[in-house]
Amino acid sequence: MIQYNCLNPIAACGLDLFTDAYQKTDDINEARAVLVRSAAMHDMELPKSLEVIARAGAGVNNIPLDKCAEKGIVVFNTPGANANGVKELVIAGMLLASRDITGGIDWVKENAADENIAKAAEKAKKAFAGTEIMGKKLGVIGLGAIGVRVANAACALGMEVYGYDPYLSVNAAWNVDKAVKHVITAEDIYRECDFITIHVPLLDTTKKMINKEAIDMMKDNVVFLNFSRDTLVDEEAMAAALEAGKVKKYVVDFPTPATAGKEGCLVIPHLGASTEESEDNCAVMAVKEIIDYIENGNITNSVNYPNCNMGVCSGAARIAILHKNVQNMIARCTSVLGEAGINISDMTNKSRGDYAYSLFDLDASATAEVTEKLAALEGVLRVRVIK
Repeated sequence: MIQYNCLNPIAACGLDLFTDAYQKTDDINEARAVLVRSAAMHDMELPKSLEVIARAGAGVNNIPLDKCAEKGIVVFNTPGANANGVKELVIAGMLLASRDITGGIDWVKENAADENIAKAAEKAKKAFAGTEIMGKKLGVIGLGAIGVRVANAACALGMEVYGYDPYLSVNAAWNVDKAVKHVITAEDIYRECDFITIHVPLLDTTKKMINKEAIDMMKDNVVFLNFSRDTLVDEEAMAAALEAGKVKKYVVDFPTPATAGKEGCLVIPHLGASTEESEDNCAVMAVKEIIDYIENGNITNSVNYPNCNMGVCSGAARIAILHKNVQNMIARCTSVLGEAGINISDMTNKSRGDYAYSLFDLDASATAEVTEKLAALEGVLRVRVIK
């Protein structure tokens, strides 16, 4: 029985994909697989039994990726599964920043007892009028699964869209609307755009990338939207820019003491991916990733090991080896199999930074002795017999 643990509630439509070979456990120390959303895992003791962690979402800053890699634990996320939900909220954020919709709604609530509210509203509404987004320039920093959707939706709404992503993938390039103007530096977006939205992962290189220097380059009365991570923005610099009138509105999906309730900040309580559809999509993708890894050894959407796929094993056995990315590792592995008289019918090896992954399809079953010899090789982190 393959036991799995859920550190957070996971949508039933995902968990229902597990067959009778899988069993849910409340004890992580018994689990071979873990599903997680926002639970903090950095201080957790990870059991030796744990082989895979699937994050039902995109961000993985709550998971100790290097620690997992060292233990031969593959970590997955679910890129794109919640992209539409976030995209829709970004568009809503632009509309909320352009027209004082929330101010107008509050006015109606405050004057609800007025018998002449309809007449009073005709006089009061000028204060909430705002502007339209059609014809305005939108800069999208990061053209991943979410950024591409935001850019395309903005084009459909009649905006002039600029896109910046030095690591633009082939799939994203195919999917982005041809009307999006590609620029080669973020500075081009800062100088040109009336609205700017950021969709990049939180890394050491991106932390507080929206700082005073970046803001100073932006147009006056710019609207900045952040539905990625709060720490991508230097909030002190943003607060100063709002107070000075440099930035018209800061729309952010991450409440912090520095932004909550502050003038010019439209703060949303982390609702970007909090839709029923997004949670369902993330759960389904996460469970499928776990099943394919456990049953076939295939890795898709890993954030600490290379992606690797050999389909379904058609041989007598398949061995998966997670190891350090060092010289002669493949030769040493094949030597062990050769000495045991086991022929390799198919194999693949992929690397990612300091870590690598090898799959071997064999014409004969691997004995416990062979598995132990492979696990004893220097640099090998985990050996799994798939079949």
